[in-house]
This record gives sequence, structure tokens and C-alpha cells, in this order.
Amino acid sequence: MVLMAHNAELGRRGERLAAEHLEARGLRVIDRNWRCAHGEIDLVARDGDATVFVEVKTRTSHDYGHPFAAITPVKLARLRRLATAWCESTDAAGPRIRIDAIAVLAPSDAPALIEHLEGIG
Repeated sequence: MVLMAHNAELGRRGERLAAEHLEARGLRVIDRNWRCAHGEIDLVARDGDATVFVEVKTRTSHDYGHPFAAITPVKLARLRRLATAWCESTDAAGPRIRIDAIAVLAPSDAPALIEHLEGIG
């Protein structure tokens, strides 16, 4: 039970850091943790006329591989379905959409490192 609470807290921290990263780069976060029957979108942001769907992967170390390694083709297909569902459920979608990924490496004893990949799918 403690591990699950730690993982949830780590995930929330990673999403907060990712949102701050996006905003520092000039994007505007317009939705967080949007859920539907197909799953959850971590962050939705606006980048000019593009709606950006962001998958955030947070780890404390590389012990289980790089955070981006968790974004498999199956996960990417799910993100596409989720992006479509979000667009269909709101009138906030821009004329273009993009799927990005943010990896947050957040060790407990050092500052977090953030990597951002644009247009992963």
C-alpha cells in the first residue's frame, strides 16, 4: 500500500513539473488528468493553434529503464484514441493536434530532469 501511495505521489509531482515545463516554454495547460472509458490523458495544452496531448512518465531512477521506454506502440495507439475522444467531448480543440511525451527523472536527492519529445505520434 505504501508503494502505491508513493507511486501516485511521484506521478502527481511529475505531472506538476511537466505542466510547469510546458508553461515555461509558452504553452498553456488547458486540462489535466482527463478521463474517459478508454483511459486518461495526463495533460492537454495549447501551443499556438495546436492542441497538444501530453503523456508524462516519471521515475526516480533509470533502474527500470528510461521513462520513454514505457510508451509502447499499444500505449501510443491508446493515446490517439484518447485524443480523439477528448476532441469529440469538447469544443476546445484547435485545428491541429499533436501528441508529446515528457519524461521526468525525479530522484529524491537531486533536482528533477525533464525531457520533452514533441510529435511522438
